[in-house]
Amino acid sequence: MLTEAVEQALNDQIQKELYSSYIYLSMAAYFEAENLPGAANWMRTQHDEEHGHAMKIFDFVIDRGGLVQLQAIQQPPLTFGSPLEVFEQSLAHERKVSKSIHDLYALAAQENDYPTQAMLQWFINEQVEEEKSVGDIVAQIKMIQDSPAAMYMLDQQLGSRTIGAAA
Repeated sequence: MLTEAVEQALNDQIQKELYSSYIYLSMAAYFEAENLPGAANWMRTQHDEEHGHAMKIFDFVIDRGGLVQLQAIQQPPLTFGSPLEVFEQSLAHERKVSKSIHDLYALAAQENDYPTQAMLQWFINEQVEEEKSVGDIVAQIKMIQDSPAAMYMLDQQLGSRTIGAAA
């Protein structure tokens, strides 16, 4: 049985994960408009992953006898700067999500909720991968500088991403 505090925090995290999926879908639209279909694919795949994360928590709350309370999702940004700025925003967002997961884990530990801690360990490990993946792309774009040919090659590489596969 979930405590009221943990149940509310899990519902908050569902909303955050759904917002994350929305941000990545908006970023995909930006990349489509910029004629970078590989980066758009990467962001669409990230959208799918974030939606999956929300559903993993959704199902966990139900499995533990809790009540899922869906919350409003705010509109994501509509405009972005350069591809570098988009991936830097993505990295900052992933770091924010990591902190939220860590705070949720600390709450579960405080409440002696061992099943929630066990479930959240998967998310902690996933966030390490998420931050590394996006951080690597930021570093690659910085190396590229203003080379259209290099950006084209990176875009091709980003286009090969599938769900569950890091860039």
